[in-house]
Amino acid sequence: MDTPKELKYSKEHEWVKEENGKYRIGVTFFAQSELGDIVFVELPEVGDELTANEPFGSVESVKTVSELYAPISGKVVEVNEELEDSPEFVNESPYEKAWMVVVEPTDVSEVDALMSAEAYDKMTID
Repeated sequence: MDTPKELKYSKEHEWVKEENGKYRIGVTFFAQSELGDIVFVELPEVGDELTANEPFGSVESVKTVSELYAPISGKVVEVNEELEDSPEFVNESPYEKAWMVVVEPTDVSEVDALMSAEAYDKMTID
């Protein structure tokens, strides 16, 4: 399984990457493999506020619709508009092309509560 070591992970299968004080968020390889072929992605708008552990969007696959849960709280400053026309990026490239949003965090300490790659891998195997 592909779990980049430099990212942090939530128990709801989202990843977080710090970039100059802002945080890029997406879904993990494990999540997309469990969902199957993604056919639609619903994301928040720039300016929306995310609350940690609360839904902020959804992904629809051929099997099901799953909510996306914010791993940290913050204001959305960028949204990956490409996912509207190319939801398959979630399956093809969950850590590069399929990032979902970038947020300015309201509480950076929430990032410390997220899992390392090793802890996330252990959770998905157990």
